[in-house]
Amino acid sequence: MAFSAALSSPVCLHNNPNPNPNLRFSPILPKLTKTRTKTLTLAAIPPLSTAADVSAVTAPFDSTTIAVIGGSSVAALAAALSLADPEKRRQLQAEEVRGGDKEVVREYFNNTGFQRWKKIYGETDEVNRVQLDIRLGHSKTVENVMQMLTDEGSLEGVTVCDAGCGTGCLSIPLAKQGAIVSASDISAAMVAEAEKQAREQLLTGKDDQSPAPVMPKFEVSDLESLDGKYNTVICLDVLIHYPQSKADGMIAHLASLAEERLILSFAPKTFYYDLLKRVGELFPGPSKATRAYLHAEADVERALQKVGWKIRKRGLITTQFYFARLVEAVPA
Repeated sequence: MAFSAALSSPVCLHNNPNPNPNLRFSPILPKLTKTRTKTLTLAAIPPLSTAADVSAVTAPFDSTTIAVIGGSSVAALAAALSLADPEKRRQLQAEEVRGGDKEVVREYFNNTGFQRWKKIYGETDEVNRVQLDIRLGHSKTVENVMQMLTDEGSLEGVTVCDAGCGTGCLSIPLAKQGAIVSASDISAAMVAEAEKQAREQLLTGKDDQSPAPVMPKFEVSDLESLDGKYNTVICLDVLIHYPQSKADGMIAHLASLAEERLILSFAPKTFYYDLLKRVGELFPGPSKATRAYLHAEADVERALQKVGWKIRKRGLITTQFYFARLVEAVPA
């Protein structure tokens, strides 16, 4: 998952004043011709830009953020946040499964987390307003990724590693476009559901005249254990489970698997989103994963630069309860 919260914010759009003319923008998104900031309504998708450095796309913090909370409420909110102890909850979770971050995530997404996110990623009507909104946000992320890939040409025969595939929301559309997909997830339950969905959507109802898409190769694996070489490696909404110290290693490893392109989405770390996350940690609920790490885009960019990669496109997908920064990196 990416980051979800119960408050909302305006969407800021930025674009590099000197974009690479060889890169195309998605036709469903507006094109900006000079650097500027524009406020849009919720659920809009900002365009992917060709910004040369992270400062060109970092949203400024202004008084409207505080206005959302309410002037006199800030002190009370700060006092309440000081009582929250998400680190203690993380420690208790780790003790329950007798492991660390990885074991907690595996346990969650094989049990209560699987049931929750299967509904969110699926098409059932048995979701509440927040879950439906998160479904919309995640689907917009997948839509943007597919647009980025198809803008470069046909996906027929292109090898793609879908790292952290969940229930197959991206793997299946990739296979429908002719890509050769290797899909993995730390959760055996997620992988089983993804394979089930893929068989239903890719292999049933096909006539004999048209060749069936190649079924993705699904496997249960954590990110660290992935190997091989792929034209494109994609990892959506997974880095939220890794603190930055571990995320750097994960980014480096994923880049080592990619020959031409690495696409990542992650929950952005800004003052505002960090505040919303801390509010959410006051009310973890029985079916929520409280172990959520936000990442500053500058930190992700530095991790990529260390291994010889650079960010070519950037975007921000937001709905009322979903926030995800999307970047496409290529060898420098």
